[in-house]
Amino acid sequence: MAAYEKAGETDEWYTPGYIFNALAERFDLDVAAPVEGPRHVPCWNWYHMIDNGLQKRWYGFVWMNPPFGHQRQKREWLARFFDHGNGIALVPDRTSAPWFQEFAPLADAICFVSPKIKFERQDGTLGQSPGTGTALLACGGRAVEAISSSGLGMTAGCARRAA
Repeated sequence: MAAYEKAGETDEWYTPGYIFNALAERFDLDVAAPVEGPRHVPCWNWYHMIDNGLQKRWYGFVWMNPPFGHQRQKREWLARFFDHGNGIALVPDRTSAPWFQEFAPLADAICFVSPKIKFERQDGTLGQSPGTGTALLACGGRAVEAISSSGLGMTAGCARRAA
């Protein structure tokens, strides 16, 4: 749902369709969908932000584009994502941020998307390029294959998580 947040602006920014075309996957669940539903996310089911996906049961292959607000919020969503262990998460690529350094090593692979994603506004128009880039975190073999073959940017493998 939320791509990035600027002071005084909405947190409702959407992942453009070309990202999903490149991933060539259908997700079982979008865990942080905008209230009006996932605009481009090819998924069977979704939890709207008002449903509080953090409190619901996650299942299957998930897509997660959580609110990009405060560090605490990112940590909550990422902790839940890695506990689930199966899907793709879209996050800002703030590699020096403590939350990024805490969670990125848990990914099975990371794709640093290039060029920067121009996220969609609520009205469907594209916004300007954000100040930071975007990374896709893969959890599980299916996710690794999807981001590795997507052509969306440089993909790096990470150390495997302990079983």
